[in-house]
Amino acid sequence: MLKRVSLIGAGWLLLIVGAAGLFLPVLPGIPFLFVGLSILSVEYEWARRVFASVRRRFPAADRKLQTLLPKRPKPTSA
Repeated sequence: MLKRVSLIGAGWLLLIVGAAGLFLPVLPGIPFLFVGLSILSVEYEWARRVFASVRRRFPAADRKLQTLLPKRPKPTSA
């Protein structure tokens, strides 16, 4: 339970930092947004849909992100 809460918190934190990075010149916003969405896509359906859309739109960034993230099993719908 603590791991789940910490992952959700980290995902939201990365989304907030990524949004700030879009406006601040010292932070790279897009990578933070990608990683935050990828973390939140494990728990939230809306994040999964947005992340899938981003992956289709930016395939080069998706390939780069896949090299950084560990492989995780696909969620199964029951």
